[in-house]
Amino acid sequence: MAPIPGRRPGARDPAGARARSDRAWILAGVCAATVILIAATLVVVAVRRHDADSPANQRPAGIPASVSLPAINLMGLSPVPAVAAPGFRLTDQDGRTLSLSSLRGKVIVLEFMDPHCTDICPLVSQEYVDAYHDLGKKASQVVFTAVNVNQYFNQVQDVAAYSTEHQLSSIPDCHFFTGPVSALRATWQGYNVAVAAPDPNADIVHTSIVYFIGPDGRERYVAAPMTDYPKTGTA
Repeated sequence: MAPIPGRRPGARDPAGARARSDRAWILAGVCAATVILIAATLVVVAVRRHDADSPANQRPAGIPASVSLPAINLMGLSPVPAVAAPGFRLTDQDGRTLSLSSLRGKVIVLEFMDPHCTDICPLVSQEYVDAYHDLGKKASQVVFTAVNVNQYFNQVQDVAAYSTEHQLSSIPDCHFFTGPVSALRATWQGYNVAVAAPDPNADIVHTSIVYFIGPDGRERYVAAPMTDYPKTGTA
């Protein structure tokens, strides 16, 4: 997956806002679909979009039928072998040190973010908040998580300030994890996340990917949505 820039300020773009809203709805749908698939319950999940024709009209095997093909394409969604998600032990924005295994029993959505980002990461955070609300009652079965990719700002106060500013703290079960640089790097490596951070003043460039982990601690899906930059500079 190609890395994306961590910062690039720009004006708001209405079309981009609609796309972000769609992705948040899809994110909620995939979370719900993961809960449903693992629980073997036949219900309709949050994603309810019209299935437009795709060039090949093909969908990856292993994704619930309730997730539409346009939704799959928009999110860059694909199933992965159900292998154990790489473990880590890090500290969240509230100063709680937790292991990934301690979150088992719920679906885990895992993203990688920069607490000093002013571009892509705030958009992902808003999608987390929107997806939490879109899930409704199913939200209690999902944990939203992120791992810090900024080695220069890796203190608890850094992720705490970001979580407050971008309303992640409004999600009851949300953890923005950080920790010693060695532990962060090991986590990035475990999830195939490339990070380029030449100095504290440079843009953090990192792989954009979302993991969906089942209640059993095994990876189920990954999403790699594309991010575009129109002339306005908006992500």
